[in-house]
Amino acid sequence: MDSWKETWVSEEIRAPRVGEMSLSPAGVGPQLAWAFICPACRRPLDALAPDARRCPGDGSLYRSTDGIWRFLPPARAAYFQQFVTEYASVRQAEGRGSDDSAYYQALPFKDLSGRFGGQWRMRARSFQTLVERILAPLEAEHAQPLRILDLGAGNAWLSYRLSKRGHLVAAVDLLVNAFDGLGTFIHYDVPITPVQAEFDRLPFDAGQADLVILNASLHYSTNYEVTLREALRVLRRDGCLVMLDSPIYHDPSSGRQMVQERERQFEQEYGFASNAIPSENYLTFERLDQLEAALGLRWEKVQPFYGWRWALRPWWARLRGSREPAQFLIVWGRR
Repeated sequence: MDSWKETWVSEEIRAPRVGEMSLSPAGVGPQLAWAFICPACRRPLDALAPDARRCPGDGSLYRSTDGIWRFLPPARAAYFQQFVTEYASVRQAEGRGSDDSAYYQALPFKDLSGRFGGQWRMRARSFQTLVERILAPLEAEHAQPLRILDLGAGNAWLSYRLSKRGHLVAAVDLLVNAFDGLGTFIHYDVPITPVQAEFDRLPFDAGQADLVILNASLHYSTNYEVTLREALRVLRRDGCLVMLDSPIYHDPSSGRQMVQERERQFEQEYGFASNAIPSENYLTFERLDQLEAALGLRWEKVQPFYGWRWALRPWWARLRGSREPAQFLIVWGRR
């Protein structure tokens, strides 16, 4: 949740110099390219209609409702209900979202609401780095549209940018509201496949995706290894896994302190700690090393340049005797 991240910088960040490419005509019909499976038993689903699938095992019915595929079984929806309700209430209280399609289509390079310019400038820089260091090389390598999962899509701004480049994109999230969740897909002028699902039980058959991006969302996982193994399941053998904009620390005590600070702030402002699910909440470099070894990956890491004020934060923290500030790296790996 962007609201509890570290203090964001406000320096201007220029739009990417990498020009948007068109690998396929924009806006060409719905994306019917994804093979869905039952999130419970992993069996391929029977197609009853263009907007309906049924599990041949237990007969569960999964539908596309209001343009969003709903793959969250009732028991799992109940499990996440408090988290979803609290998250949405915080985002609404912060003034997220808009009724204007131009607002969503301008992200991340402009915040037409004028409320969160510093945050979106950071997201723009992260996106620029993602394009230059990962996406553009993959595009050159494949020379055809990529199949991409945007996990933690939120208002689907990243899915929109990827689809504008000609790729086949599924935007995955728990939230489906129309101001900050998957319901915002109606504001975009290129095709996106919105899918309500949890990361540990993705409703996609194995080996479909060329690129899986955990979009400022891995820290919500209750078990990083489980979540990343599931992401690897849906990746092609030569596919790329990316972790974007999750907080990383050298010292785990700094991460624990950040969580305590966030929970106190939320209790004061909203009346709840926003800890309905036991998320891991942050990464450490040691944890990344453990995951690399467990998953058989080789991580590459890059720190986007968010401006000098941001770069000097660790030095100011040392001078003040404060805890270590989080880093927001782009971390990616292949098998």
